[in-house]
Amino acid sequence: QVQLVESGGGLVQAGGSLRLSCAASGGTFSRYAMGWFRQAPGKEREFVAGISWTGGTTDYADPVKGRFTVSRINAKNMVYLQMNSLKPEDTAAYYCAASWNQLGGRSFRQYDYWGQGTQVTVSS
Repeated sequence: QVQLVESGGGLVQAGGSLRLSCAASGGTFSRYAMGWFRQAPGKEREFVAGISWTGGTTDYADPVKGRFTVSRINAKNMVYLQMNSLKPEDTAAYYCAASWNQLGGRSFRQYDYWGQGTQVTVSS
């Protein structure tokens, strides 16, 4: 069983930056692909970014491509989401997730464990 805890959310002005962190425990972290998802009020949870077991492969949703960067440090059981040039439409609760699938995937159904989420609010 893997436990995931996100941190780093907050209130930021449009154009600003935040770095989200996700700490994993209770499993072999390096054996999981990791993903970041977000969910705004009244909307479905959507894929944001993913990273493979080794960190060698990353994937981004089109709305965040070029602005967000996902990374991981397996020795520290940590995964990060650096968010730059934030926009009001990035406002959502952000969740990290772990998948037994080597490359993760873009569907929430491909992930086995979830954190509780951290709120990101971008003001205009």
